Amino acid sequence: MADTCGQVLLGSGLTVLSHPLMYIKVLVQVGHEPLAPTLGRNMFGRQVYQLPGLFAYAKHIIKIDGKAGLFKGLAPRLCAGTIGTIVHSKALQCQEEKIEVLGSSLKSDEGSLQQVINETTKEMIARSCATVVTHPFHVITLRCMVQFIGREAKYSGVFDSIVTIYREEGILGFFAGLIPRLLGDVLSLWICNMLAHFINTYTIDESTSHTGEIKNCSQAVTGFFASMLTYPFVLVSNMMAVNNCGLAGGLPPYAAIYPNWLHCWSHLSREGNMSRGNSLFFRKLPAGKTYAIEQKRFF
Repeated sequence: MADTCGQVLLGSGLTVLSHPLMYIKVLVQVGHEPLAPTLGRNMFGRQVYQLPGLFAYAKHIIKIDGKAGLFKGLAPRLCAGTIGTIVHSKALQCQEEKIEVLGSSLKSDEGSLQQVINETTKEMIARSCATVVTHPFHVITLRCMVQFIGREAKYSGVFDSIVTIYREEGILGFFAGLIPRLLGDVLSLWICNMLAHFINTYTIDESTSHTGEIKNCSQAVTGFFASMLTYPFVLVSNMMAVNNCGLAGGLPPYAAIYPNWLHCWSHLSREGNMSRGNSLFFRKLPAGKTYAIEQKRFF
């Protein structure tokens, strides 16, 4: 219990610190570009038109809503983090108890492929449980953020938002975008853990010093690589969470009305927008796109 409380407190602190970053990323993901491209230089010194980065975007938000404006949607996100940590911990605990009951039949050698598969499967189940339970709060968080585009106040609090979503969309409204989010989480976890296992097994000499640090580094690198590969699932999930919910950011011209997440994926892929919002630094002008000043987006 003490470990879970510590994880909740640490997670809450990190959530508060990282919230402005997520807020800006979500606005970029839905296609909101309030600042026109400017002429700058890339890392090679060549003059190119660039889109505003993280700090320029943050200054724009502060200019309109003040510093507190950077923390829209923080309350439901904190709820999601707290509940998710508890559910994740309980799910892992239940699986450990099941293994103890069944005995040594589910145990495997330390560092073996079977152990990696077993541990990844346990983590996948725990993460999936936490994701399903907390997804309604995730949806509310995203919609609170996207209100910035149309200056709406439809989702003003956690409880009011729950009532609004249930009244307009029913139970299914709380789980908009859940499937691509689950798929992305599962794929990212398996890619990360399997790659890290093969790297640690076949490229790292156990006799060398600092083996533990090297393995931790390889885990971090493979985690970053996996997140890059599965980013389209994150983008599509967030787009579906706000699609056709009555907010300007989820309606044309920012987004088409998608019947399901596969149509959203197909449309974004066709438009060349599958990596939109993946980077908030050195953002180059989209090829073949025209900036619309009035609508603050690209066509």
